[in-house]
Amino acid sequence: MSMEQKKSGEVILFPEYEDLKEEVEKLRTELSMLVLERDELQFVECRNLEMAYLLALGSLEYRIYEAQCTLLRQKRKMELIQARRNRQEHVVLSEIAQILDREFLSYQKKLEEQMEKMNDAIQRSQAEALSDEEAMELKRRYRRIVKALHPDLHPNLMPEQLRLFQNAVAAYEHGDLAVMRVIDEMLSEPILPDKGWDAMRQLAEERKRLSVLLKQLRKSIQNIKSTYPYTVKELLQNSEWMEQRKRELHEILSQYQERIGEYQARIQEMLR
Repeated sequence: MSMEQKKSGEVILFPEYEDLKEEVEKLRTELSMLVLERDELQFVECRNLEMAYLLALGSLEYRIYEAQCTLLRQKRKMELIQARRNRQEHVVLSEIAQILDREFLSYQKKLEEQMEKMNDAIQRSQAEALSDEEAMELKRRYRRIVKALHPDLHPNLMPEQLRLFQNAVAAYEHGDLAVMRVIDEMLSEPILPDKGWDAMRQLAEERKRLSVLLKQLRKSIQNIKSTYPYTVKELLQNSEWMEQRKRELHEILSQYQERIGEYQARIQEMLR
């Protein structure tokens, strides 16, 4: 049905209004589907891929980084001891240890972050998974919430609505279907403007804005698919590569441990 507006006794028709309105609705739908695709990649598939990778190889990679830090610390310890000997100063190991703790603080933080990732992966692997039917319901409800509350679709959300959407994102990330149901049942579909030239202008601006967001979202999805952990997807399915990688990591770890032993022996010689 065409839109009408009365002005100075005349009836001005807007036959293109319905087409523009339909186009904006299609863009909204496409955007909501891409948001769902991105969040599925980011919060579900990539998390599961990282979990699988860390459980398979993460402990070895952690031990290698730990050994690398130990090796660098031993090397720096030798330098500090030698500097004191060159100055004919008494070597106080507790003082050297304090210096090393300060200098290697960033290494320690990185080790703690990696340990936290390992703990998260273990916890995720032990979490109770949704059934296929529940997972489909979670996605369906989340998509409706995205369409009704996503800030990109609705830039003028009230703070309470924004918090509600943030809660929905957290529920989707953690697979909390009960919370998602509550949020979904609170919502209604957004109302588009439907009067006059102003409505046409608003719809045209919305079409332009949504088109830009769609382009950005497609780029974001492509970036996710071109970086870790998505890039290990095929490798995790290749048992031959996985076994070869484990052998390589064990060899690297063995080399680090051997060099650590050499440094420790040299330090003992320096302290005699």
